[in-house]
Amino acid sequence: MPEADFVKSHGLGNDYVVVDGARLGFTLTAPRVRLLCDRHVGLGSDGILEVDATDRLFVRIWNPDGSEAERSGNGLRIAAKFLAEYGYAKGDSFALETVAGPVRTTVYRERGRVNAVRLEMGRAAVDRSRRTLDVGGDVLDVTIVSVGNPHCVVFGQTMSRERLFALGPKIENHDQFPKRINVQLAEPASRRNVRALIWERGAGHTLASGTSSCAVAAACYDRGLVDGAVAIEMEGGTLEVEVAQDLSIVMKGPVEEVYAGTLSPDLRSRLDALE
Repeated sequence: MPEADFVKSHGLGNDYVVVDGARLGFTLTAPRVRLLCDRHVGLGSDGILEVDATDRLFVRIWNPDGSEAERSGNGLRIAAKFLAEYGYAKGDSFALETVAGPVRTTVYRERGRVNAVRLEMGRAAVDRSRRTLDVGGDVLDVTIVSVGNPHCVVFGQTMSRERLFALGPKIENHDQFPKRINVQLAEPASRRNVRALIWERGAGHTLASGTSSCAVAAACYDRGLVDGAVAIEMEGGTLEVEVAQDLSIVMKGPVEEVYAGTLSPDLRSRLDALE
């Protein structure tokens, strides 16, 4: 670990702050996470990745609203880069532990730096009993799928931010999903390419999402719309996803560090005042 309190990185514009919980000097809580993620008075990010390497490589994923996520594809790629580059992980292939179970990962390097990460995301689970969702009288064509966290993939909609912003918060907080849900608008362009817009549970609109890409790929594959290897094109860029016949998913994509930093005495004072 560098002589810093945190490292900030992004995967296709989806940015996270990574911290070693044992080095912070305080316990992360929902109010502290909200302050750290605030883009005006905090560090600014789409979430916090809290790593614990005490006896295994465990990653705790915090949303910017202070809630916790079971999985994050971009987040886990960022965590893998951090763990590989700062001496926590041995070798280029290792397991990341999450509350949703282990994820096998392989890091790829260019000029000594990790620039891409491959994740074995496990099997997707598609709820084929629900194909529509009534949102204020508007009956949507949807696929509900879990890739370790829940997703609602919406088909047949105008692919615009305006439509995403209109539907995203309503679906996320729909009474059919008491624990809330991630939302994607999806539009297959070919059997190998799908466009997607992302609304993340606890974060809102994001430029890209790894688990959302996996969910979109699984939903399209389950409907027979795409082949096993598919590129998910989002606002922040493209992720490559492979879906097997049993809906096992492998995802690969880029990752980039932005900076390492220290928390100022002023910010630490505000964090200490929170519980």
